[in-house]
Amino acid sequence: MTTSDANAPWLIAGLGNPGPGYAMNRHNVGFMVADLLAERMGGTFKRSGKAQAQVVEGRIGAPGPAGRRVVLAKPMSYMNLSGGPVTALRDFYKVPTANIVAIHDELDIDYGTLRLKLGGGDNGHNGLKSMTKAMGPGYHRVRFGIGRPPGRMPVADFVLKDFSSAERKELDYFVDRAADAVECLVTEGLERAQSAYNS
Repeated sequence: MTTSDANAPWLIAGLGNPGPGYAMNRHNVGFMVADLLAERMGGTFKRSGKAQAQVVEGRIGAPGPAGRRVVLAKPMSYMNLSGGPVTALRDFYKVPTANIVAIHDELDIDYGTLRLKLGGGDNGHNGLKSMTKAMGPGYHRVRFGIGRPPGRMPVADFVLKDFSSAERKELDYFVDRAADAVECLVTEGLERAQSAYNS
């Protein structure tokens, strides 16, 4: 199966850690974008019987059958084990790897900046590392910039801290824009999405 198979569904995985203690962490921005996409699709996340994940099934794009079939997922395995649930969902829903999108936080990009790409390395991101180990690197990434930690703060502490009050003032706008970028990627392709949203 290739992306030219118009009937193949897309699997969009927002990466994060389960549980209320992590909900507003920088590392959980993938969950935040996934939640907004689910709201736009009119769906509610439910625990999957096929994988350690919560899923919403629906369509993105034009209403009715013209829209793209989408499985929206939040792995419930903790970030560093994301590959297992995503691979199980890929296999169950018969999704080509090139139709998989990971939404994740990115340290090497300024806060709120987006970068979309297909394939590439994991840049030390444990969620991507797990996904690449499970299925290879040929999936899409929507990288949401969170910037580097201040001073000598360890990276692990920084990503597991909540967004600052200053960052939270713009967070809804940036999450909304990231959801727009995912929809554009699925409905119009990577090149169009990159030219519209890569900044």
